[in-house]
Amino acid sequence: MFNFDVIVVGAGHAGCEAAIAASRLGAKVLFTSLNLDNIALMPCNPAVGGPAKSNLVKEIDALGGVMADVTDNTYVQYKMLNLSKGPAVRALRAQSDKKEYKTFMRKLIEGEKNISLKQTQITGLLAKNDEILGVVDELGLEYYAKSVILTTGTSLEGRIYVGMKSFRAGRLGEQAAIGLSDSILKLGLPLKKLKTGTPARVDSRTIDYSKLSIQPPDEPDDNPYYKGCLNFFSFKKNHPVRKMLPCYLTKTNELTHKIIKENLDKSPMYQGMITGIGPRYCPSIEDKVVRFKDNPSHHIFIEPEGNDTYETYVQGFSTSLPIEVQIQMLHSLPGLENVSIIKPAYAVEYDSVPAVELSHSLMTKKIKGLFLAGQINGTSGYEEAAAQGLIAGINAVKYAAGEEMLELERASSYIGTLIDDLVTKDLAEPYRMLTSRSEYRLLLRQDNADFRLMEIGYKTGLVREENYQRFLSKKQAIEDEIENLRNVKFSPDDKNKEILSRFNETFEVGQSAYQLLKRPNIDYKVLYELGYKPLIMNNEDKYFIKEVLEQSEILIKYDGYIKRQMEQVNQAEKLEKIKIPEDIDYTNLKQISTETREILGKIRPKTLGQALRIGGVKPADISCLMVIIEAKKYKK
Repeated sequence: MFNFDVIVVGAGHAGCEAAIAASRLGAKVLFTSLNLDNIALMPCNPAVGGPAKSNLVKEIDALGGVMADVTDNTYVQYKMLNLSKGPAVRALRAQSDKKEYKTFMRKLIEGEKNISLKQTQITGLLAKNDEILGVVDELGLEYYAKSVILTTGTSLEGRIYVGMKSFRAGRLGEQAAIGLSDSILKLGLPLKKLKTGTPARVDSRTIDYSKLSIQPPDEPDDNPYYKGCLNFFSFKKNHPVRKMLPCYLTKTNELTHKIIKENLDKSPMYQGMITGIGPRYCPSIEDKVVRFKDNPSHHIFIEPEGNDTYETYVQGFSTSLPIEVQIQMLHSLPGLENVSIIKPAYAVEYDSVPAVELSHSLMTKKIKGLFLAGQINGTSGYEEAAAQGLIAGINAVKYAAGEEMLELERASSYIGTLIDDLVTKDLAEPYRMLTSRSEYRLLLRQDNADFRLMEIGYKTGLVREENYQRFLSKKQAIEDEIENLRNVKFSPDDKNKEILSRFNETFEVGQSAYQLLKRPNIDYKVLYELGYKPLIMNNEDKYFIKEVLEQSEILIKYDGYIKRQMEQVNQAEKLEKIKIPEDIDYTNLKQISTETREILGKIRPKTLGQALRIGGVKPADISCLMVIIEAKKYKK
């Protein structure tokens, strides 16, 4: 008999975070994969971050996860997006070296003494009295644990489509997970089909880059207070400075669209072979052409997959059309007239479990000790998967130890928002994190993830002492900096007026640095010209200076908006504090509409706040439910 504390099935981004977190919390972990050579593989674009996703990565880091650190050690490009917009939507994005990323992650995992790696196919779940006992593999070996985490990605009964040809596979070149779906169904959990896809990989030596628009990486910061710094994901002192590569841009055209339209009869999606629903916010190129028929062209990004490979990713050109059609389509793009395909684009259809079957801890409601994370929950994206994996890994250990599990509030983080959306809304399509998903996005910025979550990560036991102490120093430094800005005054002499006039600003009476910094056209570069000296300028850690000054400026400039959003959180918390009794029988609540009773009975929300967020639930019914709970009229 093989005994463990936690078993993690699947070694994608969710599985890696889950296994490492559980191991670092002291659990004995069995970590299984269909192919150990593909641990942390990036089967789609080898990129991390972007709008809303960068917030997830920084939150993972603040809680003690590893995705940020792995990315910082394997990037080939960093770029800050939406710099011209407000801080709520600014987003860091990294292009990673695909091979280096999985190699670095593999080394981290192999450095964990509590993790036992095993290449095998898990074909069944062992359970008794609605409680997980362990798993069984394809050879009939049984492994026992108090907690099991399924992070199966697209492998669960996966089927790949290239045109009208299809075959069983979770990813190109890798077998599908067969048998486990039947075991999940036998435990009483429903399954549904979802679909995703990936573009072709091409030979960069066959691309004419002179016809493409270059998309360069970020230059080192020119701010005089922290000159030379780049933007990174992880919260630590030292970051590796690596060679960066550019990306490139081309566009589809009339010929591309003509080829696609003429070959829709060869699309398995349009011919009904694929029944699973695909991600709305990452559609195939044929979907884009059909849905946005008035758009004459679509941007296509040409992105490197690493420093030492000519394999190149064609971002925005996902398709399931036949290979001969793919060749025509690619050859119609400027710069790719003679391009050679290394790997074809394909669609993959796979099994997932509706996430409304889970609690906020990511444990299934029906089977105690069984946790799900990643694409099996109906999400898309490495970052969404990694965030869920981290929470599942923490809670699997807590459950096994009989401790209270970690459930992040919606107002605390994008991770909390992600999980709340998954378990509250009966989603029909793969879920992707967007800034618009959060009603509190000004509070949940990427720059303050440590302020929101590092205390939790430290108390959980995943955040290292040196990082926690650095965070405490940063917290104090920001308080001191804001106070210093209030105390430093500037007189309206000719020199200062001339400096401000260059930024379309002026002043007639003395102003503090704090008052000036509140103005939209004034930043720390202007204060530098005025002669302002921050208190932390003697700190040897330039990145520490950068973080302190950037966050101080945001807190000052957006002070009114931040306070207003905090009031919204306080109002919402009133409903979150009203708990719905676990034993409530919705079928007896005749005061509430039949539709709402059915929805509430299916999802069984924990609070009135969560109930109000469920699609189809009427506010009037929530008011009735509040009265019923307060009067305790739900009891028989």
